[in-house]
Amino acid sequence: MEVRINVSRQQVEKVFGLEEYWCQCVAWSSSGTTKSQKAYIRIAYLRKNFEQEPLAKEVSLEQGIVLPCRPPEGIPPAEVEWLRNEDLVDPSLDPNVYITREHSLVVRQARLADTANYTCVAKNIVARRRSASAAVIVYVNGGWSTWTEWSVCSASCGRGWQKRSRSCTNPAPLNGGAFCEGQNVQKTACATLCPVDGSWSPWSKWSACGLDCTHWRSRECSDPAPRNGGEECQGADLDSRNCTSDLCVHTASGPEDVALYVGLIAVAVCLVLLLLVLILVYCRKKEGLDSDVADSSILTSGFQPVSIKPSKADNPHLLTIQPDLSTTTTTYQGSLCPRQDGPSPKFQLTNGHLLSPLGGGRHTLHHSSPTSEAEEFVSRLSTQTYFRSLPRGTSNMTYGTFNFLGGRLMIPNTGISLLIPPDAIPRGKIYEIYLTLHKPEDVRLPLAGCQTLLSPIVSCGPPGVLLTRPVILAMDHCGEPSPDSWSLRLKKQSCEGSWEDVLHLGEEAPSHLYYCQLEASACYVFTEQLGRFALVGEALSVAAAKRLKLLLFAPLACTSLEYNIRVYCLHDTHDALKEVVQLEKQLGGQLIQEPRVLHFKDSYHNLRLSIHDVPSSLWKSKLLVSYQEIPFYHIWNGTQQYLHCTFTLERVSPSTSDLACKLWVWQVEGDGQSFNINFNITKDTRFAELLALESEGGVPALVGPSAFKIPFLIRQKIISSLDPPCSRGADWRTLAQKLHLDSHLSFFASKPSPTAMILNLWEARHFPNGNLSQLAAAVAGLGQPDAGLFTVSEAEC
Repeated sequence: MEVRINVSRQQVEKVFGLEEYWCQCVAWSSSGTTKSQKAYIRIAYLRKNFEQEPLAKEVSLEQGIVLPCRPPEGIPPAEVEWLRNEDLVDPSLDPNVYITREHSLVVRQARLADTANYTCVAKNIVARRRSASAAVIVYVNGGWSTWTEWSVCSASCGRGWQKRSRSCTNPAPLNGGAFCEGQNVQKTACATLCPVDGSWSPWSKWSACGLDCTHWRSRECSDPAPRNGGEECQGADLDSRNCTSDLCVHTASGPEDVALYVGLIAVAVCLVLLLLVLILVYCRKKEGLDSDVADSSILTSGFQPVSIKPSKADNPHLLTIQPDLSTTTTTYQGSLCPRQDGPSPKFQLTNGHLLSPLGGGRHTLHHSSPTSEAEEFVSRLSTQTYFRSLPRGTSNMTYGTFNFLGGRLMIPNTGISLLIPPDAIPRGKIYEIYLTLHKPEDVRLPLAGCQTLLSPIVSCGPPGVLLTRPVILAMDHCGEPSPDSWSLRLKKQSCEGSWEDVLHLGEEAPSHLYYCQLEASACYVFTEQLGRFALVGEALSVAAAKRLKLLLFAPLACTSLEYNIRVYCLHDTHDALKEVVQLEKQLGGQLIQEPRVLHFKDSYHNLRLSIHDVPSSLWKSKLLVSYQEIPFYHIWNGTQQYLHCTFTLERVSPSTSDLACKLWVWQVEGDGQSFNINFNITKDTRFAELLALESEGGVPALVGPSAFKIPFLIRQKIISSLDPPCSRGADWRTLAQKLHLDSHLSFFASKPSPTAMILNLWEARHFPNGNLSQLAAAVAGLGQPDAGLFTVSEAEC
């Protein structure tokens, strides 16, 4: 039997209300009653609004994507599927995609093909609902391709340029991705040797007339000789012609002719001997006169009787000799650089850096440069045309008067000094020499390609003076020396004002006029020509780095609610530190953290500075952005001083005096430093002593033996003992090895006294704090048989 019953919705709601209900079939007969299982009835529905819809996103390539979706409420619960550009997303076909239990769509690694509009679809037996479409964009940031090869030099002969390039195609930016940062073109200087055609030297004199009645003359293709592919000289190198106008007849000479020839030869020999005697007599008289002048005016009067006193308790054998040079009367005079008179000079006088002659008269050697004398010196020279480009102040300039005993000039607190060794100035001459530090913004130093200034710009002069030994110019640099990362060059300004490369470090020739000892933070330049110098580096790779010193200054007293923290980013050299310390003293600032060093790389990335963890209950930062930024080229070219950023904080209450925060300084994708600031702005001065140590001064000018650690007579004994070659190796070469200067043996060997060059370099590196005992031990350890090498008798003094 089949039974049906129709129940209307209204009937059910009257009895059961809106809740779910059930139906059951009951069958009975005489045998009994049976019931079917209950059939529950529920009203199905699906609401219209999604509880959570997917949102649009922009992601980079290979980044993960998560699109959440929570379907509308419904009975039975809705099933969810995803559409990509109206196409069904099937995780079984694409292993990079899966759908979570919470119905979110996950893309493990974004691909360019995943850029699309995504729609979440919910459905049950009642209805089918669609969410709003979410646009997903997969972008690609641009990347640089490799550099191309350097182009051919633009000049086929002489100085030119060559460049290389790269493109932002590895990969190219897509879908709004960031473009590559940095330069796409690099330029560098290049030089091509110019061909030189050969030219004939002048003809030689005609030879004597030969037996064949001809004489000849010759010339050579050497004025100049052809080089670099130049053409050879055209024409003959030998010329002959008849030397008689008559027929050439040879007759035998008789006894009378032989006697005549012998007499002529005898007369010629007598004349030659007489001429030689006259020359020897003249030389003897001149030598005696010079010896008298040197002995009387310099050596005899240059020293006063002294008693033998040990300079130190542990070195009783070392003596210090004080000179008195007030009797010397000659001075350096004359023009220093030629100059053309006329309406069109070769160079502008205002751009020159030369010091005019200082005039005649007597000069007394000074052991220091007091302020009054310095001001008189500057005022006296300020009227000279060539002196206009030098600073008028005395803090960045020093001077002194020197003779053959030498001396030392030093600009206090800058690491810049000039060592004038004994005998560098010819005997009988006196030079008034100056040493000047220039500000980079005051001197136009052209930099090409990836070149950057690594040292201060220093002048020593006057240029053009005659030096018989190299002087040593010492100055700091901020480069991290590495032959694989840097190409270092010493630049010198010519008389016309142009800058020239006078030395390529690592390619020095021993006989060159310039030589350089490069150390971690300083360089020592040997030069026989005074002038204006600067050390310039050219980065060979992105690993090339400059040392920056980071200093934090703040006001010594705070009278308002605002408080400024100034962060300086300087070259790690003493002269840059000196300028900032002087500036902050004028501003009333104090150092609030110990200085740090940051290695700034040639990566074209800027320097960023930010402040964090400022207690909001006490202070409020007035910075509108998350960080401040100093452009890469402002730091890299090295010609801008006082690069700094200021962070302004505002106190909530005038009574607030404790400040605790963090300050970060970092190069994008490079090195960084963090400062933990925690101090009291009204009374904390614990870092003041750091600058006090940095700012210790010294005597600007030292003259004679007082300028050297090694006593003069002991120095002469060491030189005379170690200069001659020794079969046992106990000579100047072993001394250079003991002092770790054996890489410069070829340079020392090219000089008349190698030992003097070694001692001069030791003096330049270790004054005034050098350990003379260690040097004495190194010399004594050479095993010289002379036991009295370090002792000087009173008679010798």
